[in-house]
Amino acid sequence: MTQMTSPLPPPRAYEPTAHGAGDFGRVGRVGHVSRLGRFGRELGYLLAGLPVGVAAFVIAVTGFSVGAASLVVLLGLPVLVAALAAARAFAGVERRHVEAATGRALPAHYYRPRDGGGAGLAGWLRALRDPQSWRDLTHMLVAFPLRVTTFCIAVTWTVGGLGELLYGAWSWSVPRDEESGLLDLMFGIDSRLADIAFNTGIGVVLLATAVPVVRGLAAIQAALARGLLTNPSAARTR
Repeated sequence: MTQMTSPLPPPRAYEPTAHGAGDFGRVGRVGHVSRLGRFGRELGYLLAGLPVGVAAFVIAVTGFSVGAASLVVLLGLPVLVAALAAARAFAGVERRHVEAATGRALPAHYYRPRDGGGAGLAGWLRALRDPQSWRDLTHMLVAFPLRVTTFCIAVTWTVGGLGELLYGAWSWSVPRDEESGLLDLMFGIDSRLADIAFNTGIGVVLLATAVPVVRGLAAIQAALARGLLTNPSAARTR
């Protein structure tokens, strides 16, 4: 007896489902959160760069000046070696900060081996002949003015932008004499409502451009670290 089979139903046209829409929405939210997370990492990198840069600059200037001044009597050798060791430690911190902020690994870096230690005159001389340690010390000096600049711009664009956006909520506390505000001072327009609108507009512009500005500042600071704190060519010839 032949078994009868029912014909297959015709294929249906594709229709988007609620599950698919939910997946798409979730992907969009994840992308938005990741962008905010990257912005937070880059902003934190710029803000943390100032205290680290101040400490690194003071140690670098003090160590190099004292070491170079007393080098003629050999007392400067251990001071210079200590300054280079501090530069190496600060370089390691900066590399980790750059990788965390950018989400990408830096190129390789290479230090010459100490051959059993760094104690004594021979060990000090070996430490002074390490090119990457001197590049680390150079970064401590050169990065300081850049860190001050990026810190000031980042704070102005974010904190200043937020303050300007909320200007209408706290403008009542600003003392006023002849001029009624920034708009009156710049253009001679004496209107409290216009002054609030003007400052709020500045806040909108600053916050709307904060992400690309902070990203550009972080990229500049990271590029300096990449140029001085890595030496992939030396690592390949090791």
